[in-house]
This record gives sequence, C-alpha cells and structure tokens, in this order.
Amino acid sequence: MQSEKLTLVSHYLCPYVQRASIVLSEKGVAFERHYIDLAAKPDWFLRISPLGKVPLLAVPQAGLDDAILFESAVICEYLEETQSGTPLHPADPLTRGRHRGWMEFGSSVLADIWVYETTKDADQFEAKRRALAEKFATLEQELGDGPYFAGEDFSMVDAAFAPVFRYFELFETLFESGMFDRLPRLNAWRKALAVRPSVIDAATEDYHERLMLFLRRHDACLLARGKLAA
Repeated sequence: MQSEKLTLVSHYLCPYVQRASIVLSEKGVAFERHYIDLAAKPDWFLRISPLGKVPLLAVPQAGLDDAILFESAVICEYLEETQSGTPLHPADPLTRGRHRGWMEFGSSVLADIWVYETTKDADQFEAKRRALAEKFATLEQELGDGPYFAGEDFSMVDAAFAPVFRYFELFETLFESGMFDRLPRLNAWRKALAVRPSVIDAATEDYHERLMLFLRRHDACLLARGKLAA
C-alpha cells in the first residue's frame, strides 16, 4: 500500500475506527479512508494487519511502502505525539495517566456493548444491560460541569467515548433501557459529543441503517425487546 496522505483502513461500524478518525480530525490532519468488509477480508489486508482487525493507519514513507500502525490506542498516541494542533492529553503526567485509564474503561464498555447488541439470549442481554448501567453510573460520578470529560477541553477520553454513545442514538429508539436515567452529567456529555464536528464526521451518513441491518443479521435480542416494549 502506497499513498501520499495518511490512510485509515476502516470498517463502517467499527467504534475503534471512529476513535482514530476523531483524533485525526481534531488534529486537523488530512487523511483518506479505505473501507473493507471484515466478513471477507482481502488478502492485502491480512498481510499487513497482524491481528486481522481495523483500524490500521498507513503512514507514507518516502520511496518505501507505507508503514502500518495497528490498534486504535497506538494510532491515537502516535497522532498525539507527531501531529500539531491542540493537545488531546493533559500535560500533567498523573492526570494523563488517569485519562488513559478511563480510555481503557471505555474499551470495557465497548466489550459489553458487543454482547448487548449481538446476543440472542434474554438473560445475557439483561446481564449486559445491568453491567452497562453500572458503568455509566460510575462515569456520572467522575464527570464535572462539562461539556466534555475534563471540562472545557476536548480530550482523548472524549474521542474514546463518542463511539460508545453513538450506538445508543439508535439503541434507545428501539428499546428504552433505563440505563441513562438520573444521569444528568452523562446525558449532557452525550449531547455535547453528538454535535462535535469530528464526531459527526467519524461515521457515514448511513451509519444507523448499517447498524440496524447488523442487528437484524444477528437476530439480536435488542430488537425483540424493542417489539415487546412497543
């Protein structure tokens, strides 16, 4: 793979791709997107992706093939270290370390969401609903006056959680889970992230349609719960 710009190898629904896209946009970096079908991974992709996952960031090298970075956390840290623009990590080492911890917390939320959106088992669905509600309640206690995780400044933690909350723009229209009840700070944070240009641009305009198709293909319990609640 060779290019003149940074290239983000992507999948339409991957939240980790969205993280990287948000950071690229916040840094003001020109980049190209190259979408692949993870159900039919091309050979060239498997050759350059050690884990067979997206995102990948292809970094141009003069006279050479692009250097490939994999794993969203690595990509985001690389961009923070190499690109100008507003820093997305706090300057204080202790605060920066805490932010990285909350980013990992965000990854654990995404792991729960994967089961919540794909399971056909009602008991497993309810267990993940409760787990997600508990994690969102934990976040509520960490948030201040906003509008973002650490106040006025948009940070890597915001980039990590924006894809989390995007899921629920659709999910909550299908089934009112109750997991955002009595969480005023979290709900204000969700709204602030939803209108951030970098967050909007991280997904395609047909994101919700693609996500709905994904749920149908998995015969997700989430859809059945929605019909029961209707």
